[in-house]
Amino acid sequence: MFLGDSLTAGLGLPSDQSYPSLVGKKLKESGYDYEIVNAGVSGDTSAGGVRRLDWSLEGDVRALVLALGANDGLRGLPADDMKKNLEMVLERAKARHIPVVLAGMEAPPNNGPEYTREFREVYADLAKQYDVRFVPFLLLGVAGNAALNQGDGIHPNARGAQIVADLVWAELQPLLSR
Repeated sequence: MFLGDSLTAGLGLPSDQSYPSLVGKKLKESGYDYEIVNAGVSGDTSAGGVRRLDWSLEGDVRALVLALGANDGLRGLPADDMKKNLEMVLERAKARHIPVVLAGMEAPPNNGPEYTREFREVYADLAKQYDVRFVPFLLLGVAGNAALNQGDGIHPNARGAQIVADLVWAELQPLLSR
């Protein structure tokens, strides 16, 4: 299960080029028998993810990639609120014994260095507190690189999505059983 925003949904890409779909291809190529569920919703904040959490965790969820917060940062929403929302997701996953990969995000610098630091620390603190696999920055190597992003400069193109998929795969694969 991939719970996220437009980055997860693959905004602007064919569905088979979203990073969750690319991770799904890696699963099949590696002999894993898992179905990918892409619960990415464009514009979603961490609060929106909490609102649809029960639906997202229905069924036989074997692993959760939690990739929310980009829109919280773009909107300058309080980092403490985002932390509480992400904690709710992590608590419910823990209660159901679902292993998690937490994907961090960076806040845009226009909210100041203190906000940027607090925002970044939310992810690192939660990863440590809940002992989950951690991708510190989902867009590492992609953000700010025009050759890896669509025209909006925010959403990865197909090449960028492949880099994101590789980052996520490196943390997800150790959690899986064949």
